[in-house]
Amino acid sequence: MGGGKGGVGKTFLAANLAAALARAGERVIAIDTDVEGANLHTWLGVPSPRASLADFVAGRVQDPLDLVVATSLPNLGLIAATHANHAAAQPEPARREELLARFHSLPCDFVFIDCGAGAHPATLDYFLAGDECVLVVHPEPTSLENAYVFLRAAFFRRMHLVMQKHDVRERVREAMDPRNPRGIQSPLDLLREVEGMDPEEGRRFAKSLRSFRPRIVVNEVESAEDIKLGFSVRSVCRKLFGIDADYVGYVNRDPAVREAVLARRPLVELRPHSDAAIYVGRIARRLSEAARESAG
Repeated sequence: MGGGKGGVGKTFLAANLAAALARAGERVIAIDTDVEGANLHTWLGVPSPRASLADFVAGRVQDPLDLVVATSLPNLGLIAATHANHAAAQPEPARREELLARFHSLPCDFVFIDCGAGAHPATLDYFLAGDECVLVVHPEPTSLENAYVFLRAAFFRRMHLVMQKHDVRERVREAMDPRNPRGIQSPLDLLREVEGMDPEEGRRFAKSLRSFRPRIVVNEVESAEDIKLGFSVRSVCRKLFGIDADYVGYVNRDPAVREAVLARRPLVELRPHSDAAIYVGRIARRLSEAARESAG
């Protein structure tokens, strides 16, 4: 669950989508990777857990499963990100790779990863770790600008990890700089570069490009224009990036959301019949269906 900018509702959606699926009988684990600003535990009503992702980073815990704490909802566990050591908040790349692999082996039906703000390599890796990459957008210019920057960075990060030849990986690394001397600005620009360097890597690149399908959610909509924003983002992704994004839904602005965070309970549990909770439930079902289709 990413978006580049803080305050767009990533944590609200991660908590409530996880809670919605848990209420539907799925076994779910929600993971907070925002070690510099952890608050997923607050949305899920869990007092600051002593065991957290920081223990894995520090090497005090080897298995993330040992970090899972119970929430008020049956079927829903939490890995918090509290008590981080800000001198070394994120695991080193090799340790992070091990962590992501272990996320995939957690004994549950769904894992929701709440990413922090920005486009740090660790944040991008957490975003890309999921079978479904959910991009959260808020209907304001700063959110849109950050969403496009984040999506571009995430795609280039994905390609850097996928490519196998050293010179191609270096070309992808070079393209991560928007002001690179070769003028590479979009994934399609980079695809042409890679195809010219190595046809085999070009085919690998094209295959990964086709499989990268972010799911767009617009949060806190207040008008029909806000609702249409998801389709606009999808169109821009196609035209500028060559990426087929999927608009999976929106959540309207609802005063019940503030009520839920003050009560430290998921909205779908506290006010399941509120407008926002109903929209969250619809998105949860769509993501669940998409994940099962991908797996099947």
